[in-house]
This record gives sequence, structure tokens and C-alpha cells, in this order.
Amino acid sequence: MQAKDISPPDGGYGWVVVVSAFMVMGLTVAVLKTFGLFFVEIQQHFDELASTTSWITSVTIAIFHLGAPVASSLCVRYTHRAVVITGGLLAFSGMALGFLGLNMVWMYATTGFLQGLGISFSWTPAISIVSHYFSKRRALANAIASAGECAFAFTFGPFFQWLISQYGWKGALLIIGGIQLNICVCGVLMRPLATGCLLQARHSETETSAGNSASRIDKEDKSPVIHKTFNWMLVRQPEFVLYAIFGILAAMSFFIPPLFLVPLSYSLGIDESWTASLLSILAMVDFAGRLLCGWYANLHVTKTVHLLTMTITLISTSLMLLPLANNYLSLAIFTGFYGFFFGTTVAVHITVLADVVGMPDFDSALGLFMLIRSTGGFVGPPLAGLIVDMAGDYRAGFYMAGATLVLSAGFLVTLDQLQQRKERGSQTNTKPEKSTLPYPSLNLLKLQ
Repeated sequence: MQAKDISPPDGGYGWVVVVSAFMVMGLTVAVLKTFGLFFVEIQQHFDELASTTSWITSVTIAIFHLGAPVASSLCVRYTHRAVVITGGLLAFSGMALGFLGLNMVWMYATTGFLQGLGISFSWTPAISIVSHYFSKRRALANAIASAGECAFAFTFGPFFQWLISQYGWKGALLIIGGIQLNICVCGVLMRPLATGCLLQARHSETETSAGNSASRIDKEDKSPVIHKTFNWMLVRQPEFVLYAIFGILAAMSFFIPPLFLVPLSYSLGIDESWTASLLSILAMVDFAGRLLCGWYANLHVTKTVHLLTMTITLISTSLMLLPLANNYLSLAIFTGFYGFFFGTTVAVHITVLADVVGMPDFDSALGLFMLIRSTGGFVGPPLAGLIVDMAGDYRAGFYMAGATLVLSAGFLVTLDQLQQRKERGSQTNTKPEKSTLPYPSLNLLKLQ
């Protein structure tokens, strides 16, 4: 079979899949990102501390990550389509039951556990199938798909604020759950790749010499092969472990700013209507950052891991500067910087994972990566909430997030150094040996 026969479509129906994934991102992660609007309402309703209330988001994030390997395994066994539809039903159930609002434990179990599992079962296969449909345009396709959360968050901020004011936070949860049922429609549109495209697993690799590692990686990357079993052995690969540690530290930080941005603005005396607009600004610049970074990454001018390291450094710097804001204008400016650099980061981090492990192991790697990263998402918000309670200032949470991201960038640098060392070693080992025999005739005898 020719290489073109086993290559991903890189277009065609793949763009329908991208649009479906775009919608799924908006109906899952965008809801999670704007949940900060419910934070104060729930905290006041149950009269709890910030650290106690933030466990709702913490449980959601943790289950979102913990459910990823289960979702990946189900994708391998069944189809991405079936798992996305299941995720939509779970997400609806979490919000619909959260409407009852019995107590904090009930909120942990519904808007925390069920909603997190629904997001996991929707997000994981959606982003995975996009990577299988694209090869050369993978970075751009992933950026467009992930931008869905920004486009939806842009409208969800003021929309959710209006829902809360009109129907209360409980009624708003029920309506949002109904909207999330549209995830099931998106799942139906995620048509599996033709079976014939999956038959030549690593066939082209056998045609490549041991010295031509770049060509082998390229051919592997073009083959949309799905392993029939979940590959747990990825945890033995040093490159994957380093990237997973980066993921843990990043997850500790990524969900803190959206969670505490609204309470911080309230503490500065900013009106509620203006506060909701901050989330819209955040979503708008996030959207621009993803598309711009996805377009730039698609040019293949800069190595993706270098691009990710740079964006992580910039986002940590913006988080360190954000607490300096003392009014709406300055807070909006710093929020804009943070949102833009966050968007550039999200646009490429999945592409970097695909580069680290290769597409044949991508489904397993994505599930494992999300599982390992869950520890950061689980610990981050409560730890930040505890620091905020101790300091008595929401600014402390942003300082913690920025410092953690600086540390995570160090593991990306280590990963890049390891990859470069292996590449140099591979090139050295594959160079033809120079003969030490002085006469050509003897060299011929040696070859015989």
C-alpha cells in the first residue's frame, strides 16, 4: 500500500470533525472556565470558606483528568463517536442533578464528579480524533478545535451572569445542562476513519534504514494507526515522563486564574456587570492567541517544544503582573495578556505530546497524560484557596500560579535537551564506519 493510502485525510470530512470538536470544547471546557461566576453564589448559599467551595472545581478537574485513560481505552475498543455521546449525557446529568443543590457533598458528586466525567468523555475523544484526521495541518486543526472553548466562553460569561440573575444559580445549572446535550449531536458527526486506513501499522517503518530516523518518524506520524490495546508502557519513556511532570505543574496553575478572577474583581470593588466582561475579554484574546499560534506552528519555523516553552514563560510573567492591578482598566489589560499567552500555550501542547510519542501511541499517551496531570488539577485550586484564606487576599493565588508555571518550564527545557541528545546520538551511530585497512583490496575482502 502506498503512503498516500494510509495518510490521514488532512482535510475533507476532517473539517467537519474539527467543527464538531470546536463545539465540544465550547460545551465542556468553556463551562468549566466560566464556573467562577457560580463560585461566590455557591459559597454564600452554603456559607463556606473559599477553600471548601473550590473543591467543586477541584473535583471536576480531577475527574476530567482521571477519566481520560478510561475514555481513551473506550475509544480504542469502540469508537470516538460513542464515547463523545456518552460524555454529553453524563455532563447533562451532572448539571441537572446539581440543580437540586442539597449540600456541598452533593455538589461535589454532581457538578464535580458527574460533570467532570462528562467533560472527560467528551473532550478526550474529540481532541484525539482531530489529531488522527490531520498530519501536516495538525497544529492548525488542533488550534481551531481548541478555540471553541474561547468562542463559547466569550458569550458564556455575560450569558451565565444573566441566567444567575434571572433564575438563580440552581436554575442556571439546569439550563446549562440542557445546552450541554448538544454534545451528543457533535458526537454523531464524528465519523470514524475508514477501516482500510488503519491496516498498515508501521508498515512504512520497515522500509526505512536505522539511520534514517527522521524519515521513519515522518512516516509514523502520517499513519492514523490506533493500537488495539492501551499502551501503559509509555510511563517507561523518559521523554513522556518529563512531559507528564510539566503537565502536573501546568494543571496546578491553569485553573486558578479563571476561578479567582471574579472574586479578585469583587474585592477591588468592581461592579458585577463589568466583572462578567472580564471573562469575555479573557475568552476573546485566548481565541486570538490560539489561532495565531496554531497558524505559526503550522509554518514549522520553530520546534513545537521551543514554542511551548516560550509561551509558558510569557504566561507565568503575565500572572505575576496581574495582581498589580488596582482598578477595572488595569485588571482588564493584565487579564488580556494572560488570556492571550494562555491561548498560545493551549494551541500547541497537544501537538507537542503527539511529537513526543508519535501517532500510533497518541490515544494511549493522551489518556495517560491526562491521568497523571490530574494530580495537579486536583491539588492546585484547593492549595490556592488555602493560600488565599491564609493571606486574606486573592492576589496570592495568582502569585502561586505564576511561580508553578516557571517551574514547569524547566521540565520542558530538560525534555528538549534529552531529545537533542538522542538525535545527536542517533546521527553518530548511523554514520558509516571508516575503514582502518590501508589498501582497497583488503577493504573489499573485509566487506565480503
